[in-house]
Amino acid sequence: MEILNRKAHFDYFIEEEYEAGIVLTGTEIKSIRSGNCNIKDCYGIVRNGEVYLLNMYIGVYKEGNLFNHSENRTRKLLLHKKEIKKITQAIEVDGLTLIPIKGYFKDNKFKILLGVCRGKKNFDKRETIKNRDIERETRKNMKNYR
Repeated sequence: MEILNRKAHFDYFIEEEYEAGIVLTGTEIKSIRSGNCNIKDCYGIVRNGEVYLLNMYIGVYKEGNLFNHSENRTRKLLLHKKEIKKITQAIEVDGLTLIPIKGYFKDNKFKILLGVCRGKKNFDKRETIKNRDIERETRKNMKNYR
């Protein structure tokens, strides 16, 4: 099961990618396994030498009763110290943004693929749309010639 941030490639140029673990509670992991998760509007920050993910929506687990979690709480990400230093330097000095690209299970652990990204301007987005349309047309024409 994968959770994708489909707008990430459209809104940002992705400079580097990092795989990070995430600290979750029991009801959060059960809710993710049932597909009740969204990373569309979330972003990462570095605070006190640690990386956190803000605004990640994980829905309430139905059978969780009093052990349920809050849906949009701040979640800590697990990265190596060298990676955190690189990310901190990219965010503070270069003015880049930390965006989750996708979430997935790897060896029964939930991982987040983070991208250190530079925002696209409107003309860059139009260029992306134009290239996608051209590629679609060429695929369609190649299919018709066969």
